[in-house]
Amino acid sequence: MVERRKIVLVGTGFVGMSMAYSLLNQGGVNELVLIDVVKEKAEGEAMDLSHGMPFAPTKMDIKAGDYSECKDANIVVITAGLNQKPGQTRLELAKANAKIMKDITKQVVASGFKGIFVVASNPVDLMSYVVYKTSGFPKEKIIGSGTILDTARLRFLIGEYLEVASKNVHAYIMGEHGDSSFVPWGHCYVGCKKLIDVMNENGRDLTDLDKIYTGVQQAAYEIIEKKRATYYGIGIALTRLVKAILGDQNAIMPISMYQNGEYGHEGMFIGVPAIINRKGIKEMIELKLEPQDQEKFDHSCEVLTKMLHEEIDPILEVE
Repeated sequence: MVERRKIVLVGTGFVGMSMAYSLLNQGGVNELVLIDVVKEKAEGEAMDLSHGMPFAPTKMDIKAGDYSECKDANIVVITAGLNQKPGQTRLELAKANAKIMKDITKQVVASGFKGIFVVASNPVDLMSYVVYKTSGFPKEKIIGSGTILDTARLRFLIGEYLEVASKNVHAYIMGEHGDSSFVPWGHCYVGCKKLIDVMNENGRDLTDLDKIYTGVQQAAYEIIEKKRATYYGIGIALTRLVKAILGDQNAIMPISMYQNGEYGHEGMFIGVPAIINRKGIKEMIELKLEPQDQEKFDHSCEVLTKMLHEEIDPILEVE
């Protein structure tokens, strides 16, 4: 008997459909249901994807549906929400998207859904918090995409700089998926060797690392300025995350998860490395941060906590 692997995708915009297209090409899912506030959009996307099935690696049933389809899904991926506009920060999106996220979560839970939420709507740390508070699910079943894309950008840029395969760069962006993120450089490796050692042994200027981080931090703004939105990178990243869950891979990924005293903070979602498997989040990997990195993490938490208290909690309190 073939194991059922059913994904419900809420939101058929550029990000959602980039993930759907990536899933179709990679395989590993045998049922994909698309939900969108514009039902005809979801229907058209399902038709378009299905027509590529003869060239896909595995069979996948793709269709448009409603929230009742969530009942027996393994994972519900939420990419719905307003897009980030040129010059707009991720945090400025918070208030409007929180209302959308609250409504979506209520409908998913009402279906009888018992699986795992993957949240990709921005600002993702705050939206993951909305899903957590609205759903009442255990924290390990709410996974925000967090800094998974930021980390991919970091690995790519370090690989380009050092002329090594990005797959062999082991480095993470931590903190908010946004302007207060940071890189714990002391925990970055090229293969099995510390990045700092590689830089020093090759006579590289360590200030180049700051330039690499700036490239990561500004990447979304630059892409949005040039083509109005970013979606391919996060689409592939979401596919990687979904497959880590379905495949019970115990994969280490930088995701947004609820803090419960780790790193000295609690009560918010923020980007940290964690082990991902079929249960969702198996455990957080708590790094021993240098004092300057802990200060950056503290600042990132303060930014998110301020937004939670001022913008998000008032919305969640309204029935």
